[in-house]
Amino acid sequence: MPVQFVARAGERIAGALGDFLRLESAGGILLMIATAIALVFANTGAEGLYQAFLGTPVEIRIGAFMLGKPLILWINDGLMAVFFFLVGLEIKREVMEGELSNRSQLVLPALAAAGGMAAPAAIFWFLNRHDPVALQGWAIPAATDIAFALGVLALLGSRVPQSLKVFLLTLAILDDLGAIIIIAIFYTENLSVASLAVAGGALVVLAILNARHVTAVPPYILVGLVLWVAVLKSGVHATLAGVALALFIPIRPGEEDGKSPLRSLEHDLHPPVAFVILPLFAFANAGVSLAGISMQQALAPLPLGIALGLVAGKVIGVFGMSALAIGSGMARKPEGATFASLLGVSMLCGIGFTMSLFIANLAFGGDAPQQAVSAVIGVLIGSAFAAVLGFLLLRFTLAPRADSARAGR
Repeated sequence: MPVQFVARAGERIAGALGDFLRLESAGGILLMIATAIALVFANTGAEGLYQAFLGTPVEIRIGAFMLGKPLILWINDGLMAVFFFLVGLEIKREVMEGELSNRSQLVLPALAAAGGMAAPAAIFWFLNRHDPVALQGWAIPAATDIAFALGVLALLGSRVPQSLKVFLLTLAILDDLGAIIIIAIFYTENLSVASLAVAGGALVVLAILNARHVTAVPPYILVGLVLWVAVLKSGVHATLAGVALALFIPIRPGEEDGKSPLRSLEHDLHPPVAFVILPLFAFANAGVSLAGISMQQALAPLPLGIALGLVAGKVIGVFGMSALAIGSGMARKPEGATFASLLGVSMLCGIGFTMSLFIANLAFGGDAPQQAVSAVIGVLIGSAFAAVLGFLLLRFTLAPRADSARAGR
């Protein structure tokens, strides 16, 4: 009897877990849980354990070659390269056969993404223009977290028009592309010519594999590992190797999913990235100690610039450019959407979180620890306000769809 009870309980738990992981909002929920756990660890007696975990030395040694880093850098430089690899795969697929391949549908999200990066950066610059150290974080509020924003949107169910989801997804992908360019240009350290030469050689090999229509994935991954190590040692941030590798993964328009290396990789990587890598990154980077931080410090120019950039800047940039494009006839409003729902989606774009925390780490890292803490606080406050305000506005402006209304009777 006890054995049968345990078996049935295990089946129920496994079923509930499976149902949760199938939710569109599951990734965003896990990010929130990981963030909450990190904050608890960093602000209780477990802080020492938390810091010791992140500082755990991890080494890879092959003969005379040795690569050693604390665990947090393996997460930020290694695991996040996998995340950027997935982002690169998504961007390439969208360009080849998705929303980014249709120029007429690209105008509105492209203009909105441009405005959504420029306005937050401008607000941050205005509030921090007299502090050269803080100004290194100007790009922090320019980012949008795809998983979080789409997760919040998914909480509204079928009342959200499909066109609005496509608009947000396309905008977020373009936003990620902009963030990648910013990281490559503005957050690159002293360059190593020798390492860049090795990285260039790896890119040539990837190009040859692609040109010869090699569809087996292992050769690309093997060369990609060499590329990652070379980029890591070059001074360019290692995660950009993931994006570069993705651009060479083959995809042919019209191929079945099972026969396309890119689609297969994208499908296989989504679960570990959404449910392991991003929550682990949030746990490793959101754990800041709030001891001794007053309201005055939380409203200092650095965290305030990030929070206002995410909450107000994204609305001004995304909604302002969208309204201008639609009003001038340059683009059409998404089918079934209203200006109120566009405003709500613009607010959701202020959920920076993963990308904002990542850029904050690049901007300050270990060189400016106080600014790094202030940046994380600004990201958490701004992202939380953007999520709540965006959800509430969409909740009260989007009418229930007829099919969902009948289902609820």
